[in-house]
Amino acid sequence: MKKKTIRTGIVGAGFAATFHFESLKKVHGTNVEIEGVFAIDAEQAASYAKERGIKAYDGLEKLIDKVDVIHVCTPPVAHEPVAIAALARDKFAIVEKPLTGYFGDGSPDFNGDSFPKQDALDQALASIERMLEAETKSRGKILYAENWVYAPSVQKEREIIEKTGAQILWIHGEEAHSGSHASTYGFWKFSGGGAMIGKGCHPLTAALYLKRVEGNTRNGRPIRPKAVSARTAALTRLPAEGGLGPVQGFALGFEDKGHIRADYHDIEDFSIMHVTFEDSTIADIFASDIILGGIHNWLQIAANNHRTICNINPNTAMQTYNPVDAYFKDIYVVEKTGTKQGWSNPSPDEDWFTGYPQEMEAFYRTIAYGEPVEINSSLAADAVSTIYSAYVSAEKLGAEVPIKMF
Repeated sequence: MKKKTIRTGIVGAGFAATFHFESLKKVHGTNVEIEGVFAIDAEQAASYAKERGIKAYDGLEKLIDKVDVIHVCTPPVAHEPVAIAALARDKFAIVEKPLTGYFGDGSPDFNGDSFPKQDALDQALASIERMLEAETKSRGKILYAENWVYAPSVQKEREIIEKTGAQILWIHGEEAHSGSHASTYGFWKFSGGGAMIGKGCHPLTAALYLKRVEGNTRNGRPIRPKAVSARTAALTRLPAEGGLGPVQGFALGFEDKGHIRADYHDIEDFSIMHVTFEDSTIADIFASDIILGGIHNWLQIAANNHRTICNINPNTAMQTYNPVDAYFKDIYVVEKTGTKQGWSNPSPDEDWFTGYPQEMEAFYRTIAYGEPVEINSSLAADAVSTIYSAYVSAEKLGAEVPIKMF
C-alpha cells in the first residue's frame, strides 16, 4: 500500500511542541509534511521555526487552512479554542493533556486558592460539551495525546487483561517530579489547576483506559468512573506563620533549598484522588511537584489473576554509576534529574518507554487510513470530569463527589 502524505501544523512553540516535533520524525506509516508553526509569542515561534527549517505563521487560521491536522501544544487555557477552530475546518486536532479545564473568570484578581471549585467543575464540563459538539459536526476528530496509554508497559498490560479476562481490583499510580518546565504553570488562569490536573491526568487516564479495556473484554462495555474523593496541598507555599497554631518547637513554613520549584502563585503541588468505578473497584492516583531524583511515573495493577507494575520512568533498562557529575555534562540521563553523579537510570530511549512515538504513529494511521485509536475524546472527557470533581471533593475536605461521564 502506498503511503499517504499528511500535512501537519504545530500550535505552540514550547516544551510540548518540541517533543511533538521529535516524535513526528519517527512516524513510519505515513509521510508527514510539517507545514509550520503558530504561537502567540511570535518571537518564540520564529526561533522554533528557524531551528527546524519550517515556516512560522502569523495567524492560526492561515496555518489550519494549509494542513490536515493541528497539534495543540499550547498551555491548556487555549486547548478548546484552538481545537474547535481546527474542527470547524474539518481538520483533525491532536490535543495535549489535559483536554480542557477551567481557567478563571477573567478578572484581574482571580485566585485559584479561593474561588468555589463547583464553578470550575461546571465550566470544565461546559467546555467538554462544546468540544465534543464541535467534533460531532466535523469530519475531523479529537485525538487526545495521553502518551501513558501508548507506553509499552501499559499496552502490555492491556494485552494481559484482554487475553486472561482479568478483573482489576485496584490501580495505584503516580506522576511526580520537582516542578514543571512552563512558567505559566504556576497560575490557575493558565494551567487550570496544579499537580492534580497537570500531572494526575496521566496516571488517571491510564487507569480509566485499563478499566475500559477490562469492561469491554469481560462485559462488552467499558467500566467507567462513578465517584471520587480527593485531598490537595500547597506544600511549597506553607505559610511561615500560623500553620501549626499553638504547637511549639517546629519551624513553620516551607524551607526552600533550591531543589524544588517553589514559585507557584495559586495552585496545589500535591494531590491524591481516590476513584470508585461502576463495578465498585478502586484506583488511587498521586501527583506532586515535590519529588527529587528525576521524573517518577508508574502504575500498579492488582487484578484477580495477576499483578503488574508499569515502571514508565525511571526503569532499570539501563543503570549507570558516574563518580563525577562533570563526566556526563553532555549526556542526557533522564528528565528532571537533579544530578548526574552516582547511580542513575539513563533511559536508552525515554520517548519510546513513555509512549510518544507509538502515540503519534497511531494518530497518523487514524488520520490517513481511518484505523481505530486506543484513546478517544470520551476517555479524555471522563478524565477531565473526574479531576474537576476531585477539586470539588478536596474543597470539601475529601467528601465523595459523583462523576459525570461522557
